[in-house]
Amino acid sequence: MHKKLYLVAGTFLAVSLMVGLAALKFAFSPGQRPANANEDAAIPVSVNTASAIALAPHQGDEPIDREIRQLQGKVRTGKQRPETMKRLGWAFVRKARLSCDPGYYKLAEQCALSVEYENPKDPDALLLQGHILDSLHKFREAESLARNLVVLRDQATDYGLLGDVLMEQGRLQAAIEPYQKMINLRPDLEGYLRIAHVRWLKGDLDGAQEIMKIAVTAASPREPESAAWAYTRQGSYELQVGHTEAARGSAETALGYLQNYPAALLLKARVLAELRDTQASIPLLQVAARRTMLPEYQWVLADTLREAGRTSEAEAVEHDLLNSGAISDPRTFAVYLATRGQHLQKALALAEAELNTRADIFTLDAMAWALKANGRLAESREYSQRSLQEGTCDARLFYHAGSIALANGNYQEAQTWFERADEIKQMLTPSERNDLAQQFAVVKARETTAARSPRN
Repeated sequence: MHKKLYLVAGTFLAVSLMVGLAALKFAFSPGQRPANANEDAAIPVSVNTASAIALAPHQGDEPIDREIRQLQGKVRTGKQRPETMKRLGWAFVRKARLSCDPGYYKLAEQCALSVEYENPKDPDALLLQGHILDSLHKFREAESLARNLVVLRDQATDYGLLGDVLMEQGRLQAAIEPYQKMINLRPDLEGYLRIAHVRWLKGDLDGAQEIMKIAVTAASPREPESAAWAYTRQGSYELQVGHTEAARGSAETALGYLQNYPAALLLKARVLAELRDTQASIPLLQVAARRTMLPEYQWVLADTLREAGRTSEAEAVEHDLLNSGAISDPRTFAVYLATRGQHLQKALALAEAELNTRADIFTLDAMAWALKANGRLAESREYSQRSLQEGTCDARLFYHAGSIALANGNYQEAQTWFERADEIKQMLTPSERNDLAQQFAVVKARETTAARSPRN
C-alpha cells in the first residue's frame, strides 16, 4: 500500500537501534576482561565450548534478563535446541543494545557458532552472525556474509543487513537496491525506520516525519525496543522543527514502551532544556549516562551540570568520559576532544581509525573537526565539504562547517552555515551552543563593521 512512498527521497539508510555503539576490540564476556587477555584471540573451536559460554549463568532482573535465563534453560533441556539457541542469540543482541555492553554481542556470537558447528549452512544463524559483525563494526566481514545470504535465500532481513553494512561503509548509493528489495518483500517497522532516517539524511525532514507517522503505527509492545526507538526518532524530528511539546509526548510514549530507555531520556532532557527547565533534565541525563556510559550522554550531562552551577559533578563526569570514551565510542569521543581542545593528536588518531572502518558523513565530519583542531585547515575543509554532500540537516554538521569555514577565512560561507546551525541549535550540546553563539557573533560583528565602513 505504501510502496510508492519509499523512494521519493531517492535512497535508504539504516538506523542502528542504539546511538553510537563503538568500533572496538571487545571483552570476551560482558563487563569483564581477563588480565593480559589477547584481544584478538581466536573464537572457541568447538560446539561444546561455544555452548558452555552461551549458557553461563546470567544475572540481572530486567525482562530481557529473565528471557535470557528462560531460553538458557530450554537449551539445556535439548528440546528444539538449534532454534532455541538462535533465539537466545537474538536475546543477547537485545541485551547488548539495551545495556550498551558490547560483551553481550560476543555471547550472541557463541550462540550463532554453536548452531553453525552443527549446520554450517543454517541461514538464520548466518543472519545472526551478520548482525553481530555489523554491531561490532566489522562491516567488511558482515558484507561478505550478507552477500552470501541474499544468494542463499530471498528474505527481507538479509537484504536489510546488506544495506546496513554498505551504508555504514559510506556506500549509500550501493545500499539503495538491497533496501528497496527489503521493503518490497516486507514493509514493516524496520523498513519504515530506515526510510524516515534516510529522508532526514537527505535533508527531507518533512518526508522523514511523514514516514515516521506510519512507522509508529507499526510499533508493538511485543518489540518494545524497536517501538521505543521509533518514538524517540519521531520526537527528535519534532524537536528539530521546534514542536517541543510534541517531542515531549513522543519521549514519554517511548518511555512507556521501555522504562529508562537512554535515547528517550536524552530526548526528554533536551526538551526540558529547551523549556528552560535545566534542573529537571539532570536526573534524566544521569540515569541515561549511567545506563550507557557513551560519550554523547556523558557530554550532555557534564555540560548541563555546568550550566546548573554543579561544577564538581560536571568534572567527575568529564573524568569518567576521558577514561572510557575511546573504548565506548571513539568517533564521538574524537569530536568531544576536538571541541574541548584536549588531547588533539589522540582525537585525530581516533577519527582516522574510525575512517578506516566506516566512511559515512558523520565519520567524515569527525575527521574534519579533528583536523581543524590540529591546525590542518585545508584538509579539514575538504572533509567538511564531503560530510555535507548528502544534504543532511544536522546542527553539528552545520556548526562544524561554519567553524571550519571561519578558520579558513571564508566569512560568507561561515555565516551561511552558522545561520543554519542556529536555526536548530536545540540539537547541540550546551557547550556546542555556546561556542556557536560566540563564533557566530564574530562573523556578524565583522559583517556589521563592513556594512558601516565607507565604500570607495
